[in-house]
Amino acid sequence: MAGVYTVEQANRYIKNMFEQDFLLSDISVRGEVSNCKYHSSGHIYFSIKDKGGVLSCVMFAGRRNGLLFRMEDGQKIIVSGNIDVYERDGRYQLYAKKIEKEGIGDLYKRYLALKDELEQMGMFAEEYKQPIPRYADTVGVVTAGTGAVIQDIVNVSRRRNPYVRIILYPVKVQGEGAAESIAQGIEYLDRLGVDVIITGRGGGSIEDLWAFNEEIVARAIFGCRTPVISAVGHETDYTIADYVADLRAPTPSAAAELAVYEYEQLTARLERANSVMLLRLQSRVKDARKRLADYEWRLKRLSPEYMLNGKRQRVEDARIKLAKRMKELLKDRRHSVSILSERLSGVSPINKLSGGYAYVSDEQQHAVLSVEAVSEGEHLNIFVKDGRISATVNHKDKKDINNLFT
Repeated sequence: MAGVYTVEQANRYIKNMFEQDFLLSDISVRGEVSNCKYHSSGHIYFSIKDKGGVLSCVMFAGRRNGLLFRMEDGQKIIVSGNIDVYERDGRYQLYAKKIEKEGIGDLYKRYLALKDELEQMGMFAEEYKQPIPRYADTVGVVTAGTGAVIQDIVNVSRRRNPYVRIILYPVKVQGEGAAESIAQGIEYLDRLGVDVIITGRGGGSIEDLWAFNEEIVARAIFGCRTPVISAVGHETDYTIADYVADLRAPTPSAAAELAVYEYEQLTARLERANSVMLLRLQSRVKDARKRLADYEWRLKRLSPEYMLNGKRQRVEDARIKLAKRMKELLKDRRHSVSILSERLSGVSPINKLSGGYAYVSDEQQHAVLSVEAVSEGEHLNIFVKDGRISATVNHKDKKDINNLFT
């Protein structure tokens, strides 16, 4: 059907109309705070109202620098920003860029002017920020001599580390001469040589916190050689001191948490580290001893004495083996000799003579082995077991040896 649009198209058209309106792109609206809610994301949702109506508003977390106080229902404020349509819900709201309490516009302008000036000078630059010491022994505090702030700092510090030294330089934190007093306190503690300085006060209006927006305080912090933690007001309060300081804490108690290390936690961590180091040391000593034993063994094996002892042992082993072998060979030889001796004994002339046999030789000592070897009348020597007989051949008969005695 012609002339019929979707909800999305209608909302987009309305949004375009709002964006094209010059007045709505940069507008300031006065009213009373209502239904103010700080979201966990950092966004602030609220409404401003007067006798004639209510206007929904939101300040996103990224715009919070434009808020110097904590908003509460019933406050009279001036909200500056742009009015636009939230397409999904089809409703319009004021997107706040800056919020100030009604009646303090000039003071806020002074704050912005000084902030811009100091920022252009580089006093907020990260490269000038000093690290907060991890283990501070002495903490200097520049704040009022009495009140909840110093009490909170002392209580938190003592709870975390009962041995930490806290040096208070009491100052005026608001009113005439407050800024000069704060600057003098920072400079004094810097000369004294503390480890870290906390400066701040409790929450309040922009007028109450104004001493920490003065240039003299900013320059004292920037020129301080000691790291400075700024803890001014509530979490939502931002002062120039916060921007210049090396670290901003949302509250004085939080500043003490950041400045003072937890003694028991450190002790426990050191004990754990000591145990780990001891185990590692024992392991390394054990490994070193093992390596030393290996080196000693290798050195012992390579030493001349060890090598000589080894050679002596091998010589002794060879001697014993040789002696054993010689004994075995001697035993074998004796056995062989015994066998040969028996054999020799069997063919020994002496044994033959003892058995009734005789040995006959001629005068030339030649053995007579045949009848034909002698002649009748020839002289012979007959050897028997107990002597020699001289004989003469009277007769000889040649016979077969098998029939010799027949």
